[in-house]
Amino acid sequence: MENTKKTFSARRMTSSAVCLALCMLLPLITGQNPMLGSALGLMHIPVLLCGFVSGPMHGAIIGLIAPLMRSAIFGMPPMIPMAVSMSYELMTYGLISGALYAALPKKTINIYISLITAMILGRIVFGAAMAIVTGATASVSIFLTATQTFTAAAFTDAIPALIVHIALIPIIVIALQKAKVIS
Repeated sequence: MENTKKTFSARRMTSSAVCLALCMLLPLITGQNPMLGSALGLMHIPVLLCGFVSGPMHGAIIGLIAPLMRSAIFGMPPMIPMAVSMSYELMTYGLISGALYAALPKKTINIYISLITAMILGRIVFGAAMAIVTGATASVSIFLTATQTFTAAAFTDAIPALIVHIALIPIIVIALQKAKVIS
């Protein structure tokens, strides 16, 4: 019971709610240019931060619901296949960033290890979810085409977002550590 109280503390719930609100609002910055929004991955930033700040469970929950909620409210990203696939990707981001950050010693290098591992695993999950949602596993030739498309979409096309995340998130996490928002 003690552990459950710690997991669902008011501070973690509030931090998670702020991250969810940011997931709804940040993509509005690039609302007039969906390609730029997709390239920067602005919804991903609060989910990754939620994992660091609120822990893996909260990060996973916010990651799972944010794309679905944003699609239902704003119509972007499109529910099928993007929002559904993104929900699994972002769930992985929040879960892995939070779990690794909690497990590893609080050194700057481990922030990067947690972040990069979460992003790699999240992109793999995104590709698998897209393949399942779009039915790309119907035949071997479609699967091979889907694999090439996934590689381009998951890693090559995501390079600007990956750079933004690697440059921005550790700075924010270190600032939050210094401010004693996260321990």
